[in-house]
Amino acid sequence: MEQPKGRRRFLKSSVGALGAAAVPATVVSTPASGAEAHAHPGNAKAAKYMFLSAAEVAFVDAAVARLIPGDELGPGAKEAGVTYFIDQQLFGGWGTMAKMYRQGPHAEGTPQQGYQSPLTPQEIFRVAIREINHRLGKPFEKLAAKEQDEVLKNLEEGKLALESVPSRFFFNMLLDSTIEGFFSDPIYGGNRDKVGWKLVGFPGVAAAYTTLVDKHGVAYNAEPVSIVDMLEGRVSADEHGHPKHVMITRKD
Repeated sequence: MEQPKGRRRFLKSSVGALGAAAVPATVVSTPASGAEAHAHPGNAKAAKYMFLSAAEVAFVDAAVARLIPGDELGPGAKEAGVTYFIDQQLFGGWGTMAKMYRQGPHAEGTPQQGYQSPLTPQEIFRVAIREINHRLGKPFEKLAAKEQDEVLKNLEEGKLALESVPSRFFFNMLLDSTIEGFFSDPIYGGNRDKVGWKLVGFPGVAAAYTTLVDKHGVAYNAEPVSIVDMLEGRVSADEHGHPKHVMITRKD
Protein backbone atom coordinates (compact mmCIF):
# COMPACT_ATOMS: atom_id res chain seq x y z
CA MET A 1 0.00 0.00 0.00
CA GLU A 2 1.34 3.44 -0.91
CA GLN A 3 2.41 5.66 1.98
CA PRO A 4 -0.25 8.33 2.83
CA LYS A 5 2.00 11.26 1.94
CA GLY A 6 2.25 10.30 -1.72
CA ARG A 7 -0.99 8.42 -2.21
CA ARG A 8 -3.06 11.24 -3.68
CA ARG A 9 -0.18 12.41 -5.90
CA PHE A 10 -0.03 8.87 -7.28
CA LEU A 11 -3.76 9.00 -7.99
CA LYS A 12 -3.42 12.38 -9.66
CA SER A 13 -0.70 11.13 -12.03
CA SER A 14 -2.05 7.64 -12.76
CA VAL A 15 -5.82 8.07 -12.83
CA GLY A 16 -5.53 11.35 -14.68
CA ALA A 17 -3.98 9.48 -17.57
CA LEU A 18 -6.74 6.89 -17.61
CA GLY A 19 -9.85 9.05 -17.24
CA ALA A 20 -12.74 8.53 -14.83
CA ALA A 21 -13.61 5.17 -13.30
CA ALA A 22 -16.27 3.01 -14.87
CA VAL A 23 -19.82 4.08 -14.09
CA PRO A 24 -21.41 1.76 -11.51
CA ALA A 25 -24.95 0.51 -11.21
CA THR A 26 -27.76 3.00 -10.66
CA VAL A 27 -28.23 4.22 -7.11
CA VAL A 28 -31.32 2.82 -5.43
CA SER A 29 -33.60 4.82 -3.19
CA THR A 30 -35.74 2.39 -1.21
CA PRO A 31 -34.52 0.56 1.92
CA ALA A 32 -34.05 -3.20 1.97
CA SER A 33 -36.28 -5.30 4.16
CA GLY A 34 -34.80 -5.26 7.66
CA ALA A 35 -32.00 -2.91 6.69
CA GLU A 36 -31.10 -0.20 9.17
CA ALA A 37 -31.00 3.28 7.60
CA HIS A 38 -28.55 5.88 8.89
CA ALA A 39 -28.43 9.54 7.95
CA HIS A 40 -25.55 10.41 5.67
CA PRO A 41 -23.75 13.36 7.30
CA GLY A 42 -22.94 16.24 5.04
CA ASN A 43 -25.51 15.37 2.39
CA ALA A 44 -28.04 18.16 2.02
CA LYS A 45 -30.63 15.80 0.58
CA ALA A 46 -30.54 13.61 3.73
CA ALA A 47 -29.56 10.44 1.91
CA LYS A 48 -29.75 7.25 3.95
CA TYR A 49 -27.40 4.35 4.36
CA MET A 50 -29.31 1.37 3.02
CA PHE A 51 -27.10 -1.64 3.80
CA LEU A 52 -24.20 -0.84 6.12
CA SER A 53 -24.87 -0.77 9.86
CA ALA A 54 -23.61 2.11 11.97
CA ALA A 55 -20.59 0.04 13.09
CA GLU A 56 -19.80 -0.91 9.48
CA VAL A 57 -20.08 2.72 8.36
CA ALA A 58 -17.53 3.66 11.03
CA PHE A 59 -15.13 0.94 9.79
CA VAL A 60 -15.45 1.91 6.12
CA ASP A 61 -15.17 5.62 6.91
CA ALA A 62 -11.89 4.99 8.71
CA ALA A 63 -10.55 2.65 6.02
CA VAL A 64 -11.27 4.84 3.01
CA ALA A 65 -9.83 7.82 4.89
CA ARG A 66 -6.49 5.97 5.00
CA LEU A 67 -6.68 4.66 1.42
CA ILE A 68 -7.27 8.15 -0.03
CA PRO A 69 -6.54 10.66 2.75
CA GLY A 70 -7.20 14.35 2.58
CA ASP A 71 -4.09 16.50 2.17
CA GLU A 72 -2.86 19.75 0.66
CA LEU A 73 -4.34 18.70 -2.69
CA GLY A 74 -7.88 18.52 -1.33
CA PRO A 75 -10.42 16.36 0.54
CA GLY A 76 -10.01 12.60 0.82
CA ALA A 77 -12.34 9.66 0.22
CA LYS A 78 -14.25 10.04 3.48
CA GLU A 79 -15.05 13.69 2.79
CA ALA A 80 -16.01 12.79 -0.79
CA GLY A 81 -18.79 10.49 0.46
CA VAL A 82 -17.12 7.25 -0.66
CA THR A 83 -18.62 5.28 2.23
CA TYR A 84 -22.09 6.24 1.06
CA PHE A 85 -21.18 5.25 -2.51
CA ILE A 86 -20.04 1.82 -1.27
CA ASP A 87 -23.23 1.42 0.76
CA GLN A 88 -25.39 2.14 -2.27
CA GLN A 89 -23.46 -0.31 -4.44
CA LEU A 90 -23.72 -3.02 -1.79
CA PHE A 91 -27.45 -2.44 -1.48
CA GLY A 92 -27.95 -2.63 -5.25
CA GLY A 93 -27.45 -5.33 -7.85
CA TRP A 94 -23.66 -5.40 -7.51
CA GLY A 95 -23.88 -6.12 -3.80
CA THR A 96 -26.17 -9.11 -4.33
CA MET A 97 -24.44 -10.28 -7.54
CA ALA A 98 -27.83 -10.01 -9.22
CA LYS A 99 -26.41 -10.39 -12.73
CA MET A 100 -23.44 -12.64 -12.07
CA TYR A 101 -23.01 -16.41 -12.35
CA ARG A 102 -22.97 -17.86 -8.84
CA GLN A 103 -22.61 -21.62 -9.32
CA GLY A 104 -19.45 -23.49 -8.27
CA PRO A 105 -16.81 -24.67 -8.24
CA HIS A 106 -15.15 -21.75 -6.43
CA ALA A 107 -11.47 -22.64 -6.55
CA GLU A 108 -9.06 -19.74 -6.16
CA GLY A 109 -8.57 -18.40 -9.67
CA THR A 110 -6.11 -16.21 -11.49
CA PRO A 111 -6.65 -12.44 -11.85
CA GLN A 112 -7.77 -13.08 -15.43
CA GLN A 113 -10.60 -15.34 -14.24
CA GLY A 114 -12.45 -12.63 -12.35
CA TYR A 115 -14.71 -13.08 -9.36
CA GLN A 116 -14.19 -16.51 -7.74
CA SER A 117 -16.01 -16.32 -4.39
CA PRO A 118 -19.28 -18.02 -3.39
CA LEU A 119 -20.02 -14.96 -1.22
CA THR A 120 -21.71 -11.85 -2.53
CA PRO A 121 -20.02 -8.46 -2.02
CA GLN A 122 -22.63 -7.80 0.68
CA GLU A 123 -21.56 -10.92 2.53
CA ILE A 124 -17.85 -10.24 2.03
CA PHE A 125 -18.00 -6.74 3.52
CA ARG A 126 -20.15 -7.90 6.43
CA VAL A 127 -18.11 -10.93 7.49
CA ALA A 128 -14.73 -9.30 6.81
CA ILE A 129 -15.47 -6.21 8.88
CA ARG A 130 -16.79 -8.34 11.74
CA GLU A 131 -13.78 -10.68 11.68
CA ILE A 132 -11.22 -7.87 11.43
CA ASN A 133 -12.66 -6.04 14.42
CA HIS A 134 -12.77 -9.33 16.35
CA ARG A 135 -9.12 -10.08 15.52
CA LEU A 136 -8.07 -6.59 16.55
CA GLY A 137 -9.93 -6.76 19.84
CA LYS A 138 -11.35 -3.29 19.21
CA PRO A 139 -13.09 -1.47 16.34
CA PHE A 140 -10.73 -0.58 13.48
CA GLU A 141 -11.76 3.08 13.67
CA LYS A 142 -10.50 3.26 17.26
CA LEU A 143 -6.91 2.57 16.18
CA ALA A 144 -4.36 5.31 15.56
CA ALA A 145 -3.79 6.20 11.91
CA LYS A 146 -0.42 4.42 11.82
CA GLU A 147 -2.01 1.27 13.24
CA GLN A 148 -4.83 1.45 10.69
CA ASP A 149 -2.27 1.65 7.89
CA GLU A 150 -0.53 -1.43 9.27
CA VAL A 151 -3.80 -3.38 9.39
CA LEU A 152 -4.61 -2.43 5.80
CA LYS A 153 -1.09 -3.39 4.71
CA ASN A 154 -1.45 -6.78 6.40
CA LEU A 155 -4.79 -7.33 4.66
CA GLU A 156 -3.26 -6.41 1.31
CA GLU A 157 -0.37 -8.82 1.83
CA GLY A 158 -2.52 -11.62 3.23
CA LYS A 159 -0.82 -11.48 6.63
CA LEU A 160 -4.03 -10.89 8.58
CA ALA A 161 -5.83 -14.18 8.05
CA LEU A 162 -9.63 -14.18 8.03
CA GLU A 163 -11.78 -17.32 8.28
CA SER A 164 -14.61 -16.52 5.88
CA VAL A 165 -12.82 -14.71 3.06
CA PRO A 166 -9.20 -14.24 1.92
CA SER A 167 -7.92 -10.96 3.35
CA ARG A 168 -6.39 -9.92 0.01
CA PHE A 169 -9.71 -10.46 -1.71
CA PHE A 170 -11.50 -8.18 0.74
CA PHE A 171 -8.75 -5.56 0.60
CA ASN A 172 -8.81 -5.43 -3.19
CA MET A 173 -12.60 -5.15 -3.22
CA LEU A 174 -12.43 -2.33 -0.66
CA LEU A 175 -9.67 -0.53 -2.57
CA ASP A 176 -11.42 -0.88 -5.95
CA SER A 177 -14.69 0.38 -4.46
CA THR A 178 -12.90 3.32 -2.84
CA ILE A 179 -11.30 4.39 -6.10
CA GLU A 180 -14.58 3.97 -8.00
CA GLY A 181 -16.45 6.02 -5.41
CA PHE A 182 -13.85 8.77 -5.49
CA PHE A 183 -13.91 9.12 -9.29
CA SER A 184 -17.39 8.08 -10.44
CA ASP A 185 -20.11 10.60 -11.27
CA PRO A 186 -21.48 12.20 -8.06
CA ILE A 187 -24.96 10.96 -8.95
CA TYR A 188 -23.86 7.60 -7.50
CA GLY A 189 -23.17 9.02 -4.05
CA GLY A 190 -19.40 9.56 -4.00
CA ASN A 191 -17.06 12.15 -5.52
CA ARG A 192 -18.94 14.81 -3.58
CA ASP A 193 -18.35 18.29 -4.97
CA LYS A 194 -16.49 16.49 -7.79
CA VAL A 195 -13.30 16.48 -5.71
CA GLY A 196 -11.93 13.42 -7.53
CA TRP A 197 -12.44 14.95 -10.94
CA LYS A 198 -10.95 18.25 -9.83
CA LEU A 199 -7.88 16.42 -8.54
CA VAL A 200 -7.07 14.82 -11.91
CA GLY A 201 -8.56 17.47 -14.20
CA PHE A 202 -11.37 15.32 -15.59
CA PRO A 203 -14.16 17.45 -17.18
CA GLY A 204 -17.02 15.01 -16.50
CA VAL A 205 -19.85 14.78 -19.03
CA ALA A 206 -18.31 14.98 -22.50
CA ALA A 207 -18.65 18.17 -24.52
CA ALA A 208 -18.15 18.62 -28.26
CA TYR A 209 -14.42 18.62 -28.94
CA THR A 210 -14.37 18.91 -32.75
CA THR A 211 -12.74 22.35 -32.67
CA LEU A 212 -9.87 20.97 -30.60
CA VAL A 213 -8.89 18.02 -32.79
CA ASP A 214 -5.82 19.79 -34.20
CA LYS A 215 -4.67 21.22 -30.88
CA HIS A 216 -2.05 18.76 -29.65
CA GLY A 217 -0.43 18.88 -26.24
CA VAL A 218 -2.79 21.59 -24.98
CA ALA A 219 -4.33 20.97 -21.57
CA TYR A 220 -8.14 20.93 -21.47
CA ASN A 221 -8.92 22.61 -18.17
CA ALA A 222 -12.66 22.87 -17.59
CA GLU A 223 -14.97 23.10 -14.62
CA PRO A 224 -16.23 19.49 -14.33
CA VAL A 225 -19.86 18.81 -15.21
CA SER A 226 -21.83 15.97 -13.61
CA ILE A 227 -24.95 14.14 -14.74
CA VAL A 228 -26.96 15.98 -12.08
CA ASP A 229 -25.63 19.30 -13.39
CA MET A 230 -27.10 18.39 -16.76
CA LEU A 231 -30.40 17.06 -15.40
CA GLU A 232 -30.99 20.13 -13.25
CA GLY A 233 -29.96 22.63 -15.92
CA ARG A 234 -26.99 24.01 -14.00
CA VAL A 235 -24.92 24.27 -17.17
CA SER A 236 -25.68 25.48 -20.67
CA ALA A 237 -25.93 22.91 -23.46
CA ASP A 238 -25.36 23.18 -27.18
CA GLU A 239 -27.90 22.22 -29.85
CA HIS A 240 -26.86 18.56 -29.55
CA GLY A 241 -27.27 18.44 -25.79
CA HIS A 242 -23.55 18.51 -24.99
CA PRO A 243 -22.52 20.72 -22.06
CA LYS A 244 -20.72 23.97 -22.75
CA HIS A 245 -17.69 23.61 -20.54
CA VAL A 246 -16.45 26.64 -18.66
CA MET A 247 -12.67 26.83 -18.91
CA ILE A 248 -10.64 27.47 -15.77
CA THR A 249 -7.01 28.00 -14.78
CA ARG A 250 -5.67 25.01 -12.88
CA LYS A 251 -3.09 25.40 -10.13
CA ASP A 252 -0.83 22.35 -10.28
